[in-house]
Amino acid sequence: MHTRDINFRWETAYSREFKTFQDIGDIGEIWFGEDSQERMVDWLDDCDDVSKDDAVLDLGCGNGALLLELRQRGFTHLSGVDYVQEAINLAAGVLAKKGFTNVRLQTGDLTADLSSLPAVSCLRCKYRVCVDKGTYDAISLTPGGAKEEREAYRRNVRSLLQPDGLFLITSCNWTKQELMDFFQPDFKLASEIRTPSFQFGGKVGRSVTSLIFS
Repeated sequence: MHTRDINFRWETAYSREFKTFQDIGDIGEIWFGEDSQERMVDWLDDCDDVSKDDAVLDLGCGNGALLLELRQRGFTHLSGVDYVQEAINLAAGVLAKKGFTNVRLQTGDLTADLSSLPAVSCLRCKYRVCVDKGTYDAISLTPGGAKEEREAYRRNVRSLLQPDGLFLITSCNWTKQELMDFFQPDFKLASEIRTPSFQFGGKVGRSVTSLIFS
């Protein structure tokens, strides 16, 4: 499957979800479920080192559900980026319906050369917090060039963070050790969000991993 085919599927999926939202108000699927989203927002809400007016960027914002929850918790300096315009349209609609029109939303490729973007782009700004709920997983499934695109993503996340910035990532495809092995050339593990565990064959595992890097 070519990358353009995957892009077309994302565009088609979000176009369908946007129409459904317009018709009946359903915002669509929340990746990894509401519990995963709540755990991430709870951690930020409870973190003494994060202020409600710190700049936060949602990497791959999709339908805007995570941004909506953050805004409802009182976070005021929020931005979201997604690869497809259809997702941005949906996120804008979801936020506007709740009266939140001051969240900055923009299309962008998180594996591209960000230095070529205009200085006003939200992908040229610096953030106290970057959050990822499934975007790294999606990039990892890119056919043919997944390793190169994952490395470009890691470099870009580092460039988007302030010197004291935090990177929250939730993944269902990668274990804690695998995420640490990949991201620690540019980051160090700061904390971990506890997620439900399961036991199989005498070993303990997790279906979702949530880590905080600095």
